[in-house]
Amino acid sequence: MRRCIPFTLTLLTLALLTACTGKPGDTPPQPEQPPAPRVETPPTEQPKDAYIAPFTGLGSPVKLEQRPIMVMINNAPPARPQSGLNQADLVYEVLAEGEMTRLLAVFHSQRPDVIGPVRSIRPYFIQIGVGLDAVLVHAGGSPEALGTLARSDYSHLDEIPNGRYFWRETFRKAPHNLYTKPDLIDQAIRDKGMRTRGELPRLSFLPADAVIAEGEPARQIDITFHPLNKAGFQYDAEKKKYLRLTAGKPHLDLTTGEQLSAANVLVIAARHRVLDKEGRRQVDVVGPGDGYLFQQGTARKIKWKRQGGVIRAYEDAALTKELPLLPGNTWVEIVPNAPSLSHYVKFQ
Repeated sequence: MRRCIPFTLTLLTLALLTACTGKPGDTPPQPEQPPAPRVETPPTEQPKDAYIAPFTGLGSPVKLEQRPIMVMINNAPPARPQSGLNQADLVYEVLAEGEMTRLLAVFHSQRPDVIGPVRSIRPYFIQIGVGLDAVLVHAGGSPEALGTLARSDYSHLDEIPNGRYFWRETFRKAPHNLYTKPDLIDQAIRDKGMRTRGELPRLSFLPADAVIAEGEPARQIDITFHPLNKAGFQYDAEKKKYLRLTAGKPHLDLTTGEQLSAANVLVIAARHRVLDKEGRRQVDVVGPGDGYLFQQGTARKIKWKRQGGVIRAYEDAALTKELPLLPGNTWVEIVPNAPSLSHYVKFQ
């Protein structure tokens, strides 16, 4: 009888434990825990640039007070594609001799690694550059242009007596192979004691989010300087820029491979006169005259005049209401005014 007691106690202990713990499936449901609060980090605001680049209207972290440089760029077919044009604030395209254009590239807010090929200067190129207070970079020039530079105190760098600030590449033949770069130009400016601080004209710019509501559709621009010399621009709505074409093909930068582009394309009709059997010209870059301003895939008929050193677009014949530019770079295409503006430029 005594031997049964431990067994009985064991059964009693198990019964008590079972009563206390219950079956596994009998565990009462636990209350759901509320989700942890979601902490959202506010987006970091990008710091706004303290200054505005005077020739592009874009922000700049530093105040741009230095003089611009304007380089005469060869645009003959053997010189294409060129280097550095994609980083120019302003580019002026205008006829030289042989129905071929030259590109006057103005560098201020950006510094390309290489610029060229460099070619010669003309009197109307000088007028454009002096209005911008630019240092003029060229390789020789017409007799009239060189005479103008010799009689003036205009800051310029001519490769012919200053070859150490330039070099010639071997992958092209002369005269289509002359190059320079900003560091060499800066060194020349210091060596020659040129003024470094610019007396810069100011351009008028729209806000960055501006939408052009007026004008005719102009997604394709065709500019014919000569049947053998055609340029153009196609509007890219995604990039919000006009992409440059030459001879019907994308006009690229040799160094980067990028297609050249512009936020603004200003086409102006100016008086042209051939001066001699060499085909040298006199071109009126002061105006006034007629033209078109192309922005955001639209075209507006304008009047133009060089005021305050810069060719500007106006919406009225009295030249009192200047049309601002979109922030970004600008190409100015200068075509003859005869027989008519529409003879040289078409758009759709």
